[in-house]
Amino acid sequence: MLDGLIAAIKPLDLGAMEACQLRLDNLTKPLGSLHGLEQLACRLAGITGDPRPRKLKKCIILAAADHGVAREGVSAYPQEVTPQMVMNFCRGGAAINVFAKHAGAELVLVDVGVAADLPEIPGLRREKIAYGTGNIAAGPAMTREQTLQAIAVGVRIAREEMTRGVRVIGLGEMGIGNTTPSTAIIACYAGRPVRDLTGQGTGVSGTGLERKAKIIEQALAVNRPDPQDPIDVLAKVGGLEIAALAGVALAAAAGGAAVVLDGVITGAAALIATQMAPGVREYLIGSHFSCEPAHKAALSLMDIPAYLHLDMRLGEGTGAALGITLIDAGLHVLNDMKTFGEAQVAVAQDGPGALRQRAEL
Repeated sequence: MLDGLIAAIKPLDLGAMEACQLRLDNLTKPLGSLHGLEQLACRLAGITGDPRPRKLKKCIILAAADHGVAREGVSAYPQEVTPQMVMNFCRGGAAINVFAKHAGAELVLVDVGVAADLPEIPGLRREKIAYGTGNIAAGPAMTREQTLQAIAVGVRIAREEMTRGVRVIGLGEMGIGNTTPSTAIIACYAGRPVRDLTGQGTGVSGTGLERKAKIIEQALAVNRPDPQDPIDVLAKVGGLEIAALAGVALAAAAGGAAVVLDGVITGAAALIATQMAPGVREYLIGSHFSCEPAHKAALSLMDIPAYLHLDMRLGEGTGAALGITLIDAGLHVLNDMKTFGEAQVAVAQDGPGALRQRAEL
């Protein structure tokens, strides 16, 4: 399944991107003056193959799962918060519900590994692989088969959403303790000391932060994940929701949909996806710079820009929702602004603009 999926990932449509950039350069503004928004519009043109994409259908896939490492005291909150927050999502009471509505994105909730039996509720996908992962401080998080099953869940859900016409997919997650495995994954590739990558997560500080860094170091020493085998990394120090989101990223890239990242957990999932298939990178869009140092490291490893400096560290897909609004803004610029020719405004007479701007466009 994965080999065929990876083979289906195609390069971006350079012709559509060139046509999009020409229009952007000829809108009534100094050349490149809406820098990031222009980048986003051009990227969407390449992903969709349309020089002027507009009104793209959007969703945020939020995968939830628990982590055995939470028993090591790496989070400021108890593990029972995971199912409680999933229920809060279902009732529409969380930040991601507010942000998804703001972004005009449907929220797709998936239980891929919550350590509790959740009731059957409309809108909640029941795709549980296991009741959480093992404790990575003592052994592997998952079996290789469980990891592949979780990836397959993400692939299937992304494909279903794209069949419904979705072309922009935000990534979201819920799982107490999940910044710990995410940081462990990123540490496998970053070549930096774990302590430099470890952040506060839900709010640990002082001795809690020190304990978290030691647990991540212990997990890497005990499990010895192989960076040359991203499935091995996922299975040994990852999480069920991280694996599912990696599957979403793979399927979205294969199906020609943009993938909008949130923070460190979705960054770890995307990093794994790019290690499995480097072509995925072209379909990834950063949103904000999380407070988590491992998130910045993941973005750097993937060479993915992000756009918002808001000191956010909530997760859930909140950053992805804001990233989706930036995409919308970029597409409004592309489609709703007038060119110099349309507005009868004089083009640049000097500098780079004089080479790209033409009154007849």
